[in-house]
Amino acid sequence: MTRRREPRELDALPYAGHLDAFDGAIEREGAYERVHFDGTVLADAQGGNCRFGESAFSSVTFEGGRFRRSRFDDVWLHSVRFVGTDLAETTWLDGECTASVLAGVQVHAAALHRTVFHQCKFDSVNFRGSTLKDVVFVDCLLRDVDFGGASLTAVSFPGSTLDAARLDRAALTRVDFSGALALGIASGIEALRGATISSLQMLDLAPALARHIGLTVKDG
Repeated sequence: MTRRREPRELDALPYAGHLDAFDGAIEREGAYERVHFDGTVLADAQGGNCRFGESAFSSVTFEGGRFRRSRFDDVWLHSVRFVGTDLAETTWLDGECTASVLAGVQVHAAALHRTVFHQCKFDSVNFRGSTLKDVVFVDCLLRDVDFGGASLTAVSFPGSTLDAARLDRAALTRVDFSGALALGIASGIEALRGATISSLQMLDLAPALARHIGLTVKDG
């Protein structure tokens, strides 16, 4: 299981001294190595099949835009807003995202490996069919997030709140929800097989689990 670690500041990145300020426009199939995107608004950017390597995003806003099949290797994001952005089929490796917001974002069929989210807000984000491995959500809010059909391996949620999460047909392996502040499951309760939850979470989920197995609970 990926360890919980504290978020890093920009100057703590091993490539911080080699970053060049972004100047221009995002282009389809573009390559952006050691680039610092700072205070930029990217509206309806068409960045499909791009590659971002050892790059940093500070206070950047993505308004819409399409980044399908793009690759993000060793990227650092802080105070970034994704609103209605298409990140489907993207690949994320060794990423770190802090104090950011993702709202109405498509991340289906994506692959996230060794990625950490700190104090981020996810609202109506679609992870359907994605593969998450060694991913940690630390002190995050995940509201109406859809993990339907996704594969989650060694994923944990320390200090996070899940509200109306959907797990239909998801495959969970070594997934640890026990550190979450709240575990609200809207559908797919049966997918919790293979996951770890706390005793308090078990009590909260008991009615849904009883309904799933057809158990009638009757007092008196």
